[in-house]
This record gives sequence, structure tokens and C-alpha cells, in this order.
Amino acid sequence: MSFPKWCLFFDFHTMPANPDVGKAFDFEAIVNRFEKAGVQYVVFPARCNLGVAYYDTKIGIRHPALTYNLLKKLADACHSRGIKLTAYMNLGLSHEEGLRHRDWLVMDADGRTYQQNRLDSFFRQMCYNTGYGDHAVAMAHEVLETTGVDGLFLDCMHTRPCFGKECTDAMTAEGVDWNDPKQLNDFNHRKIVNMAKRVSEAARAVKPDCLLYFNGVGYEAQQQLGSYLEFECLPTGGWGYEILPVGARYLRTLGKPVLNMTGRFHRSWGDFGGIRTEPSLEYDCLYGIANGLNTTIGDHFHPRGDINRAVADLDTRIYNRLQKLDPWLDGAKPVVEIAMPMLKPYPGYDYMDPVGRQKFDREFTAIKGATRMLCELKQQFDIVSHLASWEPYQLLLLPDETPMDAETVKRIRRHLDKGGKIIATAHAGLKEDGSAFAFDEWGVNYLKEDAFDPAFFEVKPSFAEGMPDMPNNFYTNGVEIAAKAGTETLATIVAPYYNRHWDGEHGFVYLPPDKDTGRPAVTLTKQVGYVSHAICGGYFRAGSIPVRQILANLLKRLLPEPLLKAPDAPSFARLTVTSQPGRRMIHYLAYTPESRGAGVNMIEEPLTVLDQRIMLRQDGQDVKNVYLAPSGEKLPFTIKNGYIEITVSKIIGYALVVVE
Repeated sequence: MSFPKWCLFFDFHTMPANPDVGKAFDFEAIVNRFEKAGVQYVVFPARCNLGVAYYDTKIGIRHPALTYNLLKKLADACHSRGIKLTAYMNLGLSHEEGLRHRDWLVMDADGRTYQQNRLDSFFRQMCYNTGYGDHAVAMAHEVLETTGVDGLFLDCMHTRPCFGKECTDAMTAEGVDWNDPKQLNDFNHRKIVNMAKRVSEAARAVKPDCLLYFNGVGYEAQQQLGSYLEFECLPTGGWGYEILPVGARYLRTLGKPVLNMTGRFHRSWGDFGGIRTEPSLEYDCLYGIANGLNTTIGDHFHPRGDINRAVADLDTRIYNRLQKLDPWLDGAKPVVEIAMPMLKPYPGYDYMDPVGRQKFDREFTAIKGATRMLCELKQQFDIVSHLASWEPYQLLLLPDETPMDAETVKRIRRHLDKGGKIIATAHAGLKEDGSAFAFDEWGVNYLKEDAFDPAFFEVKPSFAEGMPDMPNNFYTNGVEIAAKAGTETLATIVAPYYNRHWDGEHGFVYLPPDKDTGRPAVTLTKQVGYVSHAICGGYFRAGSIPVRQILANLLKRLLPEPLLKAPDAPSFARLTVTSQPGRRMIHYLAYTPESRGAGVNMIEEPLTVLDQRIMLRQDGQDVKNVYLAPSGEKLPFTIKNGYIEITVSKIIGYALVVVE
């Protein structure tokens, strides 16, 4: 079997005081449920974050109420149906073991081993440089050797810095100044990655082909450690709906199978009484498969073993519907033409010191804003780091704060030399010292940071498509530039009468535009479109449609024949293109999260869209058949000006259009 596409993940964090652990597990009934849902892969705990084990351990602490080897029985039952089972171990949290071994705990700078909020699961964390590190490695080895599981899922690996003697001795030996937040956090990151290496080596010594994933280690840091990646995103559990669009397009470029981890919980992990609406959970699954990711749904098993029939039925209905799409998902690859560099990899474990985190947050906010704009504009794009090649892409979008380190400069130089196009905003393209732009092709000179607050822009007639005939607010900061000879100015800066400020008598909050300064706001050269202000982060914070239209109009200039056009699609629709030999598929999603009450984002029903005209660039391919999958319903199409123009009369939530 290839890497599994339909997976389930179970927490089993169970208080040591619970008297009923394992009392009513019907393993046949459980795996019958898995089989009915078409599940290929399951994760279930060997040891939970309470620090108790669910197998016959000679090293750890078996749950006091458990009377048999639960994990092995579940592994045997799964294997009897051809289902793989991976053992979950929480490495960063192990409360019962930490309670018994205070010397294994992370010690904060003030000498405390417990954080103030004792009802936060992370109040007590384990230090890998203590005897706990050897203990955890031994347990990982034991689990694989004695229970027959197929791999390990290591959770909560990112722990806070420790000032215990083992860590301070190690920092002294390495010459680390732990009073320097950057040095302290860099050391802590190395400690975490080293622990993952130890577990990886121990696991592969037992089972060389085991499935391995380290949650809490940066995706790029575990390139040589694990066998696959998971992107954890519970949209109603704190992640929101802005993260998966970034994560999906980033992780798929890292060269490993990726699972899109969503969850059934209305809120977050451990929400026993909460369940997602069916459309919202299905949307998460669909978004992943539309972007080349496989699917796993997170849940929390009841301590007794009770099957939550509502959740099991929900998983089964969704998976059974989506499994009908398998012929068009197997081996399908996203088709893209734009790349957006993300050079501080999400989730930023390398940047946990205060200054580094501020930089990461600014850059990631810009990435999220740019991602939303490109999705709303139906563009096909990846988010790339230095681990991925930038060669295949026609256009690079460099949002707001993209740093110009030596490797990035080299890659952009190659892209420009081959005739590639670029859109850059604000500080993107400035040399590392901030003195000037690194490339003549930008067509502008950097003068200084823009002093206007607010700053308005006025577009030229040639750039006015979709724009209100008025000065529009950028809603963000920017830089002051001068255009070089031969650079076209598409929009100019309009000054406010006065900046936002307090003069001792009045707060200046009514800030109308005054005069056009003539200074460039948007410029264009043969290869580079440039915007003087940080519109990507600004769009994430303010959502101004004229600001998004700047990007849309630049894309029309620099990428006039995009892979996909959907002129009738609403902004909330998401369209992606994938390919298999001999055919391309267009995934059309019509859902929109609604903010309710105190900010709970909810999808309660799919949306219906009518009479959708979708235009896919032909790229020299002969077209014999266009239809909807899995129904096979044929769709009318014409070929015109190099595009296959397809009409879909009605879409309820999702459609998969196949072009053969």
C-alpha cells in the first residue's frame, strides 16, 4: 500500500484516577468501525501526556486501572484488517513521571518547575537533558519491540528552555550565554532536535521502515528524522481558517507525504462533548485533498472504550463520500505557476527569542495576507523555502518583509536571468542592511521609510480596472521610493493633511487625503511589479478590496495568461488544479466560515453557486472529455484563445471537474 490517505488520530489522555480505563474495549467492534470508514492508518497512545502507559511496560508506569495490554490488542486487531497502527507518545509532557521524578522537569529561570496555571496541561514539562531523555528513548524502543505497532507519533516535543543543572552545564560547555534570549532559545531548539534524533535512531534500530513523525519539531528540521509530515490545524480550536491554506502549500514542497490533521472537536483537543458540523469537517478534508494532502481526523477515545457513534458515523459518511474520488486523487500533483518564498519556516521554532519572534510574526502575517489574496484571486501557487527548488515557477511573489540573505539573492538572480517575473511589496528586495534594493530590475531607488500615516494611493487610468475613482487608503506602512528611468508608474502616493498624532490639544483622527505627491506607489518594469507599501500584511489586518486589486492588476500585467480563470466565481470560492498522466482536475470549493458571537468561526452548510464558467489553459493538450467526478456527468466545453472553457450549472459545496 502507498502512503495512507484515510487516517484517524486518537488522543487517550486519561487521568490516573480514572477507574475504568480499558474496561469495555470491544476491539472487533472498533476495527469494524475503522474498516467501515475505509481507514488505512490509526494513531493511538502508548503513553499519554499524563505519563501513564497503555501497554505492558517494564520501563514506564502502566495506568493503574488497566489490566491488560491494550495497545497490543488494538494493533493486532488493526493488522488483522490490513490497517496500520502507530503508537503515540507525548515526549514533552509526562505528568505522572514528572511527579515522581522532579529532577526530570524543566526548571524555569526563577527556579520553578511548575507554571502558575496548574489546569494548563503544559504547566509541567520534561527536560530531555536529564535522565528522562534516556528513559523516553528506552520506552520508544520498548513500544516498537513489544507491541507490534508500525511506527511512532512523538508529540509536544517543543518544550520551554530549562535552567536545570544538566542544561546550564551543557550551555557552559558550548559557550552559550543563557542571559541572551537568542542564544538560550537556539540552544533549546538544538536540544529538542537532538532528542528527536535519538528517538529516530532508536526506532529505526528496531523497525527500519517504521512510520515516524515528530510534532513540535520544525518541519524542515526533521527532514532526516521522520518518514512523513502532519499539518495540525483545528480551525475552531485556535488555529483559525487562515493557517491551512499556508501550511498545505508549504508542506507539499518538502518532499515527504503529508497528512492534513483536522479534528472532530467543536473547540479544541479533549472537547469530549463537542462535535463539528458535517460541512465544516468535510471542508477541512476537501481543502487538504484539493491541495495534494492526505487526511487524518483527530478524536479522543473514551477511557472505557465506548465508541462515540455520532463521531464514528460522521467520519464514515465523510470518508465514504470522499473515497469515491480516489481514482482522481491517487498520485495527483498540484499544478502551480507562482511561488511565494517563506524563509522563516512555520511554525517558527527557530525564532522563539523576543526579537526573532517579532520578525517571524511580521513575515508570517504578510504570508497569510498574500495567501488569502492569491486564493481569492484563484491563482495557483506554492509557498517555498530554500529546501524546495524555485526553478519551475513563472512568477515569484515576495511579500512585505522577505529577507534578502545570500541564498535568496542568488535564487532571485537566477529567476530574473531566465526571464521570470516578480511582484514585490514594501521592504521585499531591500539588501540586508536596508540601504538599497538588491536588484536593478526593481526599477526603483529606496529613499527612506514613508512618513505618512495614513498613506493613500491614486491609480493611473491604465491601472484603474476594478478601482474606485478616489484616493484609497493602504491601511499599512511602507517606504518612500523614486522610479528609475524607464520604470512605469502605475499609482502615486497621496498625502494626508496631517498624520495621526496628538498635539497636546487634539487627537488627530480625522485624516482626509490632501494632495497627490507624484511619488510612486506602484511601479512596473519588464519583469518586476513593485508596491511601496506592505499590502500583504495590510490585507490580512484590514481586508481592503482596492488593495487586493493592486495585486490583481499587477498579475494581469505580469501573468496575463494564468493557468486558471474563473470570472464568475465569488471571492469565497477556492479553486485548485491537480494533474495525473493524461488529465487535469479542477477542485472547486464553495464554503465560507462565518464569525459568530464571540468570534467562533463556523461552517454550518455548504454554499450553492450557479452557472460557473471555468477556464483552464490548454497548454497544448488535446481535450477529449470533460466531466464531473465521481458521477461521470459530462460537461459542455469549448476551446478558445488557448483556454478550455467549461460551464458548470450548479455546485453545492464542492465539485471535481476532470479534463481528459
